[in-house]
Amino acid sequence: MTLRYLPDAGKLYGPEWTRDPQAVYARLRERHGPVAPVEIAPGVQAHLVIGYQAAVDVLTNAGGVWSKDSRPWQVRLPDTPGAAAALGMLAHRTNVLYSDGADHARYRKVMTDCYGMIQPHKLRDMVIEVSDSLIRRFAATGSADLATEFARPIPLRVFNLLLGRPDADSAALISALYDMMEADGEAGARGTEAYYRYITELIEAKYADRGDDLTSWFIDHPVGLSRQEVLEALVVTLAAGFDPMASLISNTISRMVSDDRYYNSLSNGALSTYDALLEALRAEPPMANYGPYFTTRAVDFHGTWIQPAELVLVSYAAANTEPAHVPDELRSDGGAYLGFGAGAHRCPAADPATLIAMTAIERLTSHLSDLELTVPREELEWRPGPFIRSLAGLPVRFTPIRPDQPGESPWSAHHPSSSTPSEQTSQARPADYATSAPWSS
Repeated sequence: MTLRYLPDAGKLYGPEWTRDPQAVYARLRERHGPVAPVEIAPGVQAHLVIGYQAAVDVLTNAGGVWSKDSRPWQVRLPDTPGAAAALGMLAHRTNVLYSDGADHARYRKVMTDCYGMIQPHKLRDMVIEVSDSLIRRFAATGSADLATEFARPIPLRVFNLLLGRPDADSAALISALYDMMEADGEAGARGTEAYYRYITELIEAKYADRGDDLTSWFIDHPVGLSRQEVLEALVVTLAAGFDPMASLISNTISRMVSDDRYYNSLSNGALSTYDALLEALRAEPPMANYGPYFTTRAVDFHGTWIQPAELVLVSYAAANTEPAHVPDELRSDGGAYLGFGAGAHRCPAADPATLIAMTAIERLTSHLSDLELTVPREELEWRPGPFIRSLAGLPVRFTPIRPDQPGESPWSAHHPSSSTPSEQTSQARPADYATSAPWSS
């Protein structure tokens, strides 16, 4: 059996899509209503849920027809480059993202229990150290690309520490993931190999010698994950923690430095970093179109017939910005939004993700309070792809600051020991930011 062809499908790739996805959503909404046919890669089609209520119905499994198991869909895919590219984000894995029922409950308990053991004030200290070490690299120059030099390294360095490896090892993880996610061919293969080598070595080290870190907690959790399941838990932790969080940080900063509601200088704006972050989650969520689901039987869903084993993606970006749903003005709660999903599969790390992003941004703006874009925001370049809304670059200028300058700076900020900031960052241990597991006491 082959996949059914969906006529009049909108393309979620190409220059027009990358430049202005909201224009594509508007056309799809006008032509098709809350559920629209789309093509996510040449020859790979899906139903895109663009209505807010329809998105909530999928995410909360209204009607009990929605499954996360992509295998019936996978086996029907054509053997094309487009299909191979789509499988990178949609292929079934034995983890919390692609499981249902008891399996999902088991994996999710591990995630929520272990993420919940990260102490917020200690996580904040970690993010401050990492952020300051990055700011020190460009603070005296007066310009930077905050997407590549600040937003993208932060989550990798933070999660590298949380998973139980020293900061000195983060360079290898950053290099591997950059190659894997941005390159094709030999470089992409090299990055994938290095990424899995990093995770495999981490697992072997922690089985041999536990620490006070996420990896050890995954291993020792009472549900009893197998080694393969531990590997999958680490893969999903890094995948969900890297690109979406980096994009959330850069998307939020880009809104702050281009909107007078937030500042005349960033330190005295009428609205806060939290307001900007909520607005980014509503209007430009990093995972713009994802939440893959598949129906277990044919269903008439908000006026569209969906057959079993057809791919259904939730457009968080389109649902959040549906004209009937958008608030008249930005409220303190940002309006209802689906930036972290909803229902049983809502992101289990929403709280630490928000803390990391807010702390990093506030640290940046406390040191560099006169950030300005070097190009108008509408001219910023975005990375291509059907799933993400992520800036390719975020070029800014600012008044340079120097190590010998009076007042607090990234060189003079408080650190918990008497070592230099660079020494602390490289020597920091995950145990400094965590608490012992209740099942290991």
